[in-house]
Amino acid sequence: MADIDDLLAAVASGPQGPEVGAFFDFDGTLIHGYSAALYFRERITSGAMSPQELLGTLVEVFNMQQRGHDVTRLVGVALGGLRGTELKDLEEMGQQLFRSKISGQLYPDARRLVQAHLRAGHTVALASSATRFQAQAAAEDLGIENLLVTEVEVLDGLLTGQVDGPILWGPGKAAAVEAFAEEQGVDLSESYAYGNGGEDVLYLETVGRPRPLNPDSILTQAAAERGWPVHRLHRQRRLTPTNVVRSTASFAGLGVGVAAGLGMGILNRDRGTALTVAAAIGSELALAGAGVELEVEGQENLWGSRPAVFVFNHQSQLDVVVLAALLRRDFTGVAKKELSKDPTFAAMGWLANVAYVDRTDSAAAREALAPALDSLRSGTSLVIAPEGTRSPTPRVLPFKKGAFHLAMQAQVPMIPIVIRNAGERMPAHSMILTPGTVQVRVLPPVPTDDWTAENLDEQVALVEKSFVDTLGDWD
Repeated sequence: MADIDDLLAAVASGPQGPEVGAFFDFDGTLIHGYSAALYFRERITSGAMSPQELLGTLVEVFNMQQRGHDVTRLVGVALGGLRGTELKDLEEMGQQLFRSKISGQLYPDARRLVQAHLRAGHTVALASSATRFQAQAAAEDLGIENLLVTEVEVLDGLLTGQVDGPILWGPGKAAAVEAFAEEQGVDLSESYAYGNGGEDVLYLETVGRPRPLNPDSILTQAAAERGWPVHRLHRQRRLTPTNVVRSTASFAGLGVGVAAGLGMGILNRDRGTALTVAAAIGSELALAGAGVELEVEGQENLWGSRPAVFVFNHQSQLDVVVLAALLRRDFTGVAKKELSKDPTFAAMGWLANVAYVDRTDSAAAREALAPALDSLRSGTSLVIAPEGTRSPTPRVLPFKKGAFHLAMQAQVPMIPIVIRNAGERMPAHSMILTPGTVQVRVLPPVPTDDWTAENLDEQVALVEKSFVDTLGDWD
């Protein structure tokens, strides 16, 4: 069984360029589990699925699992239940389900593998029997531009309940890959294909470098007969007794640090002292309890140009602890209003005099930022996530302008703090931490002297690109 590092090395040392294809199955290959099950659950819980559709779906799932039927009739039942649905509503549901569910199912090593093919200049495509609204958000997040999927028929913006073309299952997927390769000038004999199911044998046979990933029993046997190397990707086990104990110790350590800071602040009648003590002690105890170490490059950039607007990519609640450990003193922040009631954030937020912003009210948000601007002008640095919310994956979300306006108006530099793999240590919406290293790069200060309202969009794009490029270098 091949190791992921062997696969990555083989891609790096193999043929390069766009004439080499890399085709990825979706369900069970790039993600753990099946996206259709998540849509099925969403339709049940929302009350959108009729009893007839529910019964028909269960019957066809049984026929596939126990009688070896292909996916055709199951797709027919599913699309029939969507007849009359507006396409835009389905696309919105696809984006929402990716953020809330599917993003957490992506294998981290699958992301590394896709990136390896992109760096090699290969023509990368997702090839799946899933529909476009199931797979597109994941493909965009992974940087895959080409989608070979089962298309749905749309008339006047509404789904007709029928497919538009072949269902890409078994022979259909193999034929789609061959047609795509001919159209794009891809040499299949030099190309790669990744799949996990017995139905993928024909598809894998279209290329010269078939690579079964997480194969089921049928594909495992077929791979052994054909001499194909196989690999199983693994998700990190998080809910273990050790991780629960460490997470509890981490939160307790943070609480001790905040309590110590409050005590010192009361004694000295100085909120700045309270923040310095809480940030230093609380972050150290929290990280030690979790078994998380920081590996920081560019630490000198944290101190030479204060006050400044520190911007960071946001994927995890752990980011707050990381930033406290880095910045230590003389900083405040901007956060969404909901965090004012978050027990893991509110105390530190009070000590740092954080400005809470209602993202649903633009006028109120601008008013809430006024104290942050005053703090900057009086010598206190500001830390803010320009994405505006946590990204569900390591991919950087589009930057908003608020932090850039503040830096420009206060005439202070902007300092990017690029955080890698905090989400692996503590995923979004999780309270469980896993031990390991969080890597941080503090980039050189970005002067704002020549920023104007006219060129601000360009400045936002440049700083956002510095995050994307830095994370790409790490990969």
